[in-house]
Order: sequence, then structure tokens, then C-alpha cells
Amino acid sequence: MTTMTCAAGVDVGRDWLDVAVAPAGRAFRAPNAPGGLKLVTARLKRAGVARVVLESIGTYGTPLVRALAQAGFQVGVVDPRRVKALRLAEGRRAKTDRLDAALIARFALLMTDVARPLPSAEAMEIRALSTRRRQVVELAAAEKTRLKQALDEEIADSCRRLIAGLEAERARVEALLEMRLAADPANRRRAELLRTIPGVGPAVITTLLADLPELGTLDRRSVASLTGLAPHPDQSGTRTGRAHIGGGRSCVRTALYMAALSASRSDRGLKREYQALRDAEKPAKVALTAIARRLAVAANSMIKADQPWNHA
Repeated sequence: MTTMTCAAGVDVGRDWLDVAVAPAGRAFRAPNAPGGLKLVTARLKRAGVARVVLESIGTYGTPLVRALAQAGFQVGVVDPRRVKALRLAEGRRAKTDRLDAALIARFALLMTDVARPLPSAEAMEIRALSTRRRQVVELAAAEKTRLKQALDEEIADSCRRLIAGLEAERARVEALLEMRLAADPANRRRAELLRTIPGVGPAVITTLLADLPELGTLDRRSVASLTGLAPHPDQSGTRTGRAHIGGGRSCVRTALYMAALSASRSDRGLKREYQALRDAEKPAKVALTAIARRLAVAANSMIKADQPWNHA
């Protein structure tokens, strides 16, 4: 068996890592701890494995992904729905951790495009800070809703204190995130370019830099797909349904949608383009999505060419 025809799948749990090798069918279990990570990498090397695939569920698999990448394996972190589709295609219903690992291994053997370059440790830390910022913002928004519904002054006062604490934590995390981003000269230059785009403010810039580090290295179709702004057709026979967007990185899509909302209201932005879409009887949300997609494509092209925004 050569490394070109040998792959492994890992079902990640909080305490255990279930590993299977395809097509040999061998399987083993290791603790999800530093010692277990060393055991997994050593056994996979002895088995001649080149590609390892995990499902993108939670953060329990992050240490293993880093360990595998450092050991020289091709690592793929895939959408669980793709693996589930293979189970349905095979007509299988039984589900255990061991069977899931074997299923992921067969998926890794079949899908040769799943292994992609992983972000650096610094990029992963920046993305973690960006995720934490969104979590704090969501907590504050939920508490503000509770404040509006509070009937007793004691409860309302408790909500206000908690909101104040969350706002302070948000400011601290944002300052730390901005400092980490500004430490990289390339990110500082990207931020300068992005700042020239209509509707793009500091929050959107931070999201793009932290959660879309590939910006500037993609083609227009790839950046639209990765941001979740590419329309997916729905056609069968003589029926043609509406195309819908979906997938991609939802946090980036949300940030670009808010930027599009701002740009569509500004005479210096994309107000005429937005109005042209509305005059063509496009729904407001469809028009804003088109503007958001244009902003994503423009941002990618600007960084690739190292040129500021040009409306033309």
C-alpha cells in the first residue's frame, strides 16, 4: 500500500479520538490529550497514511489538526453534511464512533480535494479572538432584549450591570484583536485598502482580515462562494426555481451585507447600482446581496492588485 492510496478518518470527541485507516480497515482509539496526539501521528505514519480528514465540529479537534499539520500530513476539515451524504449513498444506518471514523476514512480516500493548506497558528489565534468578539456582542444583544422585557427594577438594574460589563469586555477583546492585526505589516496595508471601500468600516475590516485571510488570493467565483454570496441555481427539467445563496462563512457574509446596506444609501457609494437593481424589480434583499457580492469581489481584486477602491 502506498501513501497515494491510503487515507485516515478521525471521529473527534471530547475525551477520545477514534481513528480508522482506509482501505485497510484498521481502527484504533486514543485519548484526546497530548499523549494521544503523539500516538495517533506515530501510528498513522507507520501505516503509510498521507491524508487525514476530520469533521468540522466544535474545537475538540483543533489540537489534533495542528499536530497532524506539524507532522507533515495533508489535513482536511470538512462539513459533516458531506460525510453524512456518503453514509446515505452507501445505504448505511448504523452509527457509532468507530463506524463514523471508518466512514470518514472512506470519504478521505474518495475526495482528493479535501486537504487544503491550514492557516498559521497566529491566524488561528486571530480568528479565535474574532469569534470571541462575536460571542460577546451576541450576549450583549440578548441581554438588551431582556432589559426591554424586564418588569421589575431590580431585574432591569441587573441587566444594565451585565450589559456594561459585556461592553467593557467587548472593547478589551476588540483592542487586543486590532493590536494583533496591526502587528502584521501586510494586514496594515490590507486595512488601508479596505478602508477606501464605500460602506466598509472598522468592524467589517476586522472581520474580513480575521475570518477571511485568503482575501487577495482567490478568483471572483471562489471569493463569492467562500463568503456565501454565490447564488446556487435550482433548475430541473422545465422548472426553474429561484437561486439561493448559502454556505460559506456566515460571519463574513453578515459583515458584507451590513457594508452593502451602508454603501447602498450613500451617493459616494453604490446607491445608483442599488437603485438600478430595484428599478429592475429585484427585491431589496436580493439587491443588497448583489451589492455585498460586488464588495467581496472588489475587496479581493483590490488586495490582489494592491490598489484602492475605484468606482469605475
